Amino acid sequence: MTGDERSLAEAVLELSRARGWTLATAESCTGGLVGARLTEVPGASDAYVGGIVAYSDDVKRAQLAVRAETLREHGAVSAETAAEMATGARRALATDVAVAVTGVAGPGSGTPDKPVGLVYVTVESPDGDSTERLHLEGDRQAIRAQATAAALRLLRRHLTQTLTNTYDRDR
Repeated sequence: MTGDERSLAEAVLELSRARGWTLATAESCTGGLVGARLTEVPGASDAYVGGIVAYSDDVKRAQLAVRAETLREHGAVSAETAAEMATGARRALATDVAVAVTGVAGPGSGTPDKPVGLVYVTVESPDGDSTERLHLEGDRQAIRAQATAAALRLLRRHLTQTLTNTYDRDR
């Protein structure tokens, strides 16, 4: 883990603690790397509850309640699926905030509509949700690492904004 990834994971956990929020992950193409980065930080268990690695569509449906219609109409790699994965992780693991990652890590299985490197990341919390569509480059390992870092950055940004908004409302 690079120093940047560690500082991102530490920041996410600190921000979760500051809100008094628990955190979950739902991962497909990253295969648990986001959860691994979080759990490499000592004391992560006071904010990070756990994650669901939902690589297959069957697991996305069964464990995260991603609707079959969503998968059929939009595919596993879509903003809609990422959003349902985040919602499903929050519900399944009873947390305040969740991040979901789904994409095409390659080297095969890319299509003209969904090329290798296409990744969707969604964060959902009581304060709303944020989704990013990413076009990442490199080999499979590089795409997965970049997607992991992007998920942590989106989490940090979302938690920073919600913490700031809460502070402003409380003033």
